[in-house]
Amino acid sequence: MDMNGYILVTPCKNEEESLPKLAESIVGQEITPLLWVIVNDGSTDRTPEILRDLGSRYPWIQTITLSEKPRDLGVHVSHVYRTGFDAAIKHCEGNSIDYHYVASVDADIILDIDYFSCLIKEFEVDPKLGICSGQIGNIINGNIIWTNDKKNLPSGGARIWNRKCFEDTGGYLLTCSPDSVSNVKAKLKGWKTRNFATTKAVSTRPYSSAQGQWKGYRRLGSNNYFIGYSAIHVCLKGIKLLYSKNGYFKHGVGIAYVAGYFHDLILKKPRIDDQEVLDYYRKNRLKEILCSVFNRPKSSK
Repeated sequence: MDMNGYILVTPCKNEEESLPKLAESIVGQEITPLLWVIVNDGSTDRTPEILRDLGSRYPWIQTITLSEKPRDLGVHVSHVYRTGFDAAIKHCEGNSIDYHYVASVDADIILDIDYFSCLIKEFEVDPKLGICSGQIGNIINGNIIWTNDKKNLPSGGARIWNRKCFEDTGGYLLTCSPDSVSNVKAKLKGWKTRNFATTKAVSTRPYSSAQGQWKGYRRLGSNNYFIGYSAIHVCLKGIKLLYSKNGYFKHGVGIAYVAGYFHDLILKKPRIDDQEVLDYYRKNRLKEILCSVFNRPKSSK
């Protein structure tokens, strides 16, 4: 098995402007993927032409085209990712391609040249590291705003799994908020999750803006309801978004986020059919947040 080898999956829909920039940053990586599967989710612009050109120039780039469907930032997106991972794994099995890591990157991302090589080194240092990412920045009003997420929260925009962790947690999960659920599954299985500021990636559009930030954050609230966030957790997060220094206030995304959550709560919509994930967000995660707010260590009980 290639100890530095990784497979990569990217979903894309109408990304004629961002896809060439992403491709340039992937081709220029210090360690390029053994296989890069790009899933074309019914694009109607020049995306298919760009994909054909990439496939003809680089034999390790393969594309899959799905029939055109309305964009759904919930389960549909995880279905697109899952399709890519299933195809990549099947291709590797059929062609005796050994890989040690599994990675995903969104189509609007531009990576540092050492992005994957830097993260692979972190896996080599810590065998219990299951999922990680670099620091992600979003372009807002022409400026790059770097995320200040907790060190144990890898970004969903450009992440990499230890293959054993990926398999141990059920692969790419077909659910709303698959990245968050994957993080929880990894923690509950004894794996560590991290983001590292030693390498970076930039999203060429603001967070949750594929359908506009209001719709994006309303969907985020709905997804957080689905995976088990408590009302207190959501209210705290909504307040944080309202008073964010990143320019979110004028977009009202904190209100959109809270509205998305309480809309589903009032209607008593179904939640994820996974009790350990629900228990984590209803109990453990809320305790972590409250302890950090009041600067108290978590109880060992």
